[in-house]
Amino acid sequence: MGVQAGPRIGTLLLLSVAGLSGLAALGGQQLLNRTHQPLTPEFSQAQLWQHYRWSIDPQTRREAALLMVARDGSTELLQGQGWGRDPIAAVVLERTALTAAAQGKSSLAALTWQLLLDRFPAAPGSAWARLALGKTNPVLHQQLLQQQPAHPAALTLAAGNGFEPLRPHQGALHLVRWNARWPGALELMRDACQATGAEALQPDQRQSLAQALAKRGHAETALACLQDLDASPDTQLAIGRSLLLLGNPDAGTQQLLTLAQTQPEHPASLEAARILSEPLYPEPGVLDALPDAVEKRSAAVAAARVRLAGGDGAKAALNQWPNDPDIWQLQWDLAREAFVAGAWDRARHLLERRDEDGPLPPPLEARRLFWLGLSHQQLGDSEEAERTWRRLIAAFPAGYYRWRAMDRLGIAKPLDLRNHDPQQDPQTWHPLNSHNALVNELWRLGQVNAAWEVWQAQRDPLIKPPPEERLAEGRLRLAIGDTWMALDQLWWLSLRWRDPNCQQQSLLHRSQFPRLFEAEMQTAAEGEGLQANLLRAIAKQESRFAPGVVSPAGAVGVMQLLPSTATEMAGAPTSALMLKDPADNIRLGARYLNQLLKRWENDPFRSIASYNAGPGAVASWPQPTDGEDAALWVERIPYPETRFYTKKVLDNLLSYSAGAQPVCEEAGRGVRQDRASDDPTDHDNTHQQQSNPSSGQNADANEIEPGQKQR
Repeated sequence: MGVQAGPRIGTLLLLSVAGLSGLAALGGQQLLNRTHQPLTPEFSQAQLWQHYRWSIDPQTRREAALLMVARDGSTELLQGQGWGRDPIAAVVLERTALTAAAQGKSSLAALTWQLLLDRFPAAPGSAWARLALGKTNPVLHQQLLQQQPAHPAALTLAAGNGFEPLRPHQGALHLVRWNARWPGALELMRDACQATGAEALQPDQRQSLAQALAKRGHAETALACLQDLDASPDTQLAIGRSLLLLGNPDAGTQQLLTLAQTQPEHPASLEAARILSEPLYPEPGVLDALPDAVEKRSAAVAAARVRLAGGDGAKAALNQWPNDPDIWQLQWDLAREAFVAGAWDRARHLLERRDEDGPLPPPLEARRLFWLGLSHQQLGDSEEAERTWRRLIAAFPAGYYRWRAMDRLGIAKPLDLRNHDPQQDPQTWHPLNSHNALVNELWRLGQVNAAWEVWQAQRDPLIKPPPEERLAEGRLRLAIGDTWMALDQLWWLSLRWRDPNCQQQSLLHRSQFPRLFEAEMQTAAEGEGLQANLLRAIAKQESRFAPGVVSPAGAVGVMQLLPSTATEMAGAPTSALMLKDPADNIRLGARYLNQLLKRWENDPFRSIASYNAGPGAVASWPQPTDGEDAALWVERIPYPETRFYTKKVLDNLLSYSAGAQPVCEEAGRGVRQDRASDDPTDHDNTHQQQSNPSSGQNADANEIEPGQKQR
């Protein structure tokens, strides 16, 4: 017995030492986790390098490496950082494989993709692994479509893009479900609709394709795709809306009326009624053709009836639907008519709001409070006017109506578009606050493209995200350079989110004013003696900083210049390619602005209006007088688009020029998620020509961009 005890004791001692070492390592890791201080983009490159070289915490070293890689694009620092089970390790492996593939190192890429798939089969980045490895193992492609259907890798596979063909129409039907606007989807959907014989679509598939085609603006193709099928209510709604947008009002109206008459209880019928009520003065016969069951539930129809009745019944509609966007618009339309006509008592009554109804979304509430205050002042109640304006100033960030209230109180600085820009506070980094923890982590580590892919992968287009998640989406889009969609979505969100908390309101406002093309803006502004913030304000409104945008009228680029105007400013022929270059476009746009300011003796209102409507049109309008409030002159601009444009550019300018905003003091406050029913992502993003002031269309609706003016 004693002879055998020695080896056993030795083994036990070895196990004990190993166990103690393991416990010590585990305890050390837990201690590191507790003391780990997350790094953010606020750290300088020098600070990150110090953490990468000298930190005893491997997690800190990896975070520093990722943040440095995000800044300079070099991936060498990621070597050896794919350790552990943390999802960030999967991102490191994904980046390593993508880099190897881009460098032509196909064997290394394949090995890394396989390692990623083996270790992290459920990680978002494994979608790219399945896409790459599926070229030799088609089972992986089917796994990708089934397990990660919304990921960009799955959408890329569904669209074809050089991969082996999928089962007949599988790609088209996949894109219809998960992203019908993905590049290549339209052609696949058209081909699927034309299939015959054994490859012909099933009725439910044909219905889905027709609806997707209509939402893409191809109503006639959608109708042909249906063949002998009756359109479902949602498909009929999409076709009717598409026909109206395509300039076929009779056919579109009939589609929507038929929907409402045959399916009065379906939610699509309520939306059809809203669309039919959109014109400022809709056809009475169209409204009369709507079933009572639809009309009684529709705030939009009630608002249209009030307009057609010259304002009669307004109070009842305002009281019945105080928090419906169509009623908010009715309130503004009628109040504006009243104060432009000098009927201040009627304007005051229309602008008042019951306490139990709560506030409007911030931009609309600021507008309401300014004009309510002016109504009080015009009626002789200066104390109530001052209280209202001070309430506005305290509650809202810098902008057009806040400045107007300060101007009425004598505490605003005059607008000067030629002074140097005010000193700007450095832009600070803010957490994303998405509902997805991994998205937040990637955002913190500067991996915005990876964060955007993860956000897309977890999104279901059939489920409308809450407003705070739409805010995260808009900020992600900005970060990856999709300013066109980002700024549109953020603006719509600001008009529909009734009660964001202080931090959310501040972040939503700040996010709408990115500072892009800084060198080009500064150089052009200095060359023409302008504020660079004025150029930013114009560019944001004209193009949402998208250099490749071309309007139907032919206006091009960041500052949306017509080639004829650009050639005049350049003193030489210009080309579309030249105008898509931000430096050239901004330089010529600044020269045109300088010319307009000289013509109007630096008057900001007429100069900005002229950039939209043209100086000849502005000269034909009644000119401002010394005794007239500038806000009233703007509201009397006969072109609804230019009226909106002038206010919005000034709003942009004042927001860009504002210094640090007050710090929020309600961090623990709960978030009410009151929001309107219409989806801002359905907004038509195409530029349109100037609306005719007598066309009957409500181009001032919600002060949302109605289109672009030829220049």
